[in-house]
Amino acid sequence: MIITPAEPHDVAKLLAFREEAAAWIHGLGSDQWSRPYPADKLLATITAGTVFMLRDGHTTAGTITLTPDAEEGLWSEEELAEPSMFVNKLTVTREYAGQNLGGRLLDWAGDRACRAGARWVRLDAWTTNEALQRYYLEQGFTYVRTVRQGSAVNGGPRVSGWLAQRAARPADHGFTDRAPAPTRPRFAV
Repeated sequence: MIITPAEPHDVAKLLAFREEAAAWIHGLGSDQWSRPYPADKLLATITAGTVFMLRDGHTTAGTITLTPDAEEGLWSEEELAEPSMFVNKLTVTREYAGQNLGGRLLDWAGDRACRAGARWVRLDAWTTNEALQRYYLEQGFTYVRTVRQGSAVNGGPRVSGWLAQRAARPADHGFTDRAPAPTRPRFAV
């Protein structure tokens, strides 16, 4: 399998992935991703070069977003002073479920973050999705805290504020990486 940067024509595929994942998660009793994701925001992250596709021949098996930019209001100033990369929107299509592709994508993200000079791979997960939280713990992430207040943009309760991190480190993820070399993450000093 090959990892490549997402391209603008991948927007429809990524939105379909999200809908498929939301339906599956809803069947498990979670409201995660119940609101549609704006296509223009997704296109902006693709254009920024932070969305990656896992391709199996002509089939897309999964996707991951890996960015040097933290979501506002989640991480402390001290944490933001440490070089970190942030995982978002990890999705594996149901057709490829059960093959540990999500774990391998997380390993790829940690390897890429390490090569960029980051100390940490960090993520936030849906606050009420305990199965997803357990999954990240099983993947070697350590729980940091849960942020429940909304961001400056959204004063309501935060729905994705369960924070976890693991050290960025080299990994043998087994994918052919066709993404350009990573750039060093920006961080506060």
